[in-house]
Amino acid sequence: MPLAETTTAEPTVRVSRGWTGRFTLLWFGFWMAWLVPVQLVLPNQFAALDAAHKVRDFGIANGAAGVVALIALPVAGALCDRTRSRFGRRRVWMAAGVVVLALSLVAIGPQRSWVGVMVCWMFASLGFSIASAGLFAAVADQVPVTQRGIISGAIFGPQALGLLVGLALLAEVITGTASGYLVLAVAVVILSIPFVLRYVDSPIIGRRLPLTWSALTEAMWVSPRAYPDFAWAFGGRVAVNIGNALGTTYLLYFFTNDLKLQDPDTALLEVTAIYLVFTLITTYGGGVLSDRSGRRRRFVAVASVLQGVAAVLLVIWPSFSTTLVAGAILGAGYGAFLSVDQALVTQVLPDAETRAKDLGIMNIGTNVPQAIAPVVAALVIDQLGGYRVLFAFAGIFTFIGAVSVYRIKSIR
Repeated sequence: MPLAETTTAEPTVRVSRGWTGRFTLLWFGFWMAWLVPVQLVLPNQFAALDAAHKVRDFGIANGAAGVVALIALPVAGALCDRTRSRFGRRRVWMAAGVVVLALSLVAIGPQRSWVGVMVCWMFASLGFSIASAGLFAAVADQVPVTQRGIISGAIFGPQALGLLVGLALLAEVITGTASGYLVLAVAVVILSIPFVLRYVDSPIIGRRLPLTWSALTEAMWVSPRAYPDFAWAFGGRVAVNIGNALGTTYLLYFFTNDLKLQDPDTALLEVTAIYLVFTLITTYGGGVLSDRSGRRRRFVAVASVLQGVAAVLLVIWPSFSTTLVAGAILGAGYGAFLSVDQALVTQVLPDAETRAKDLGIMNIGTNVPQAIAPVVAALVIDQLGGYRVLFAFAGIFTFIGAVSVYRIKSIR
């Protein structure tokens, strides 16, 4: 068979239920370790260190973590594509990322300055990015196109559940910031071990990619003119994730400072629970339906619009009751978006030999918006009119994302 054909071959054998179960368990741990600090532990830690500047400090720290992800995601992916070792190539990066993430979380707890917290959180972002290089490439390497919707559900379905369990555990059981980070670190290691240890890398097909500075630099660019569908998918992902992050990152402060709720931590837990139910339904449901129908683009566009509707509700009627309704709509939209969009992007990758790198670039659209949104949100809250304006920005970005994804031509 000619080299051009072997290097672009797609997997055809369906992955087993055991593979899927272990993959789901790993992502449950990853989302708990990544999202619980953003939603609860980091805001509380910054408030304890310097209550007067907590919004600023939180925004800067997440912005710095976003810069790390912006660089680390594609670079780690490019290096992952070039890795050759007796332990495989994808698995090495999975394991390294888990270790870096866990150690970084442990290091955050004892910090006594916002700068120290920021630096440790930047290393946590590095660990998450390194692990992502191997994990997302594993899907493109081993999961056939007709199964990628449900496997994408295995990635993002546990997101809300990990957040809910982590919030409940740290809010109701664990006391103390340092012990909370330690619990999250231990959890991510334990829950990752079954998949990482049993993962078997796919055979490496094709030429060995050059490992030089010029080659790595050149690999970071994917031409929008040559690959327009990749560009539209990336733009849509960035827009939707910025909108979602703007609408959710400062919910704890929204409940505390704007709605002035007596128990904002419990309110956040209740909204997250509702969000969870609808996210779980549409994450798995959307993935399965898109696998069966083969229609990814329409699912992603509708899911983006739903998130915009949730934001508009909070602009018009900002209250806790409205937040509960918006949480349900947002969960439904974001759940479908996560699973189907991830399946969609694996079908617009430019080159099978550089899957980890290309997915690293694409996943900038998921990780970086969650990190930079607090910076943008802090400016909007402090300078442009408060939380209503923030939710308006969130809606605008998600509607832009819907338009972008509909420009993709090669996917139904």
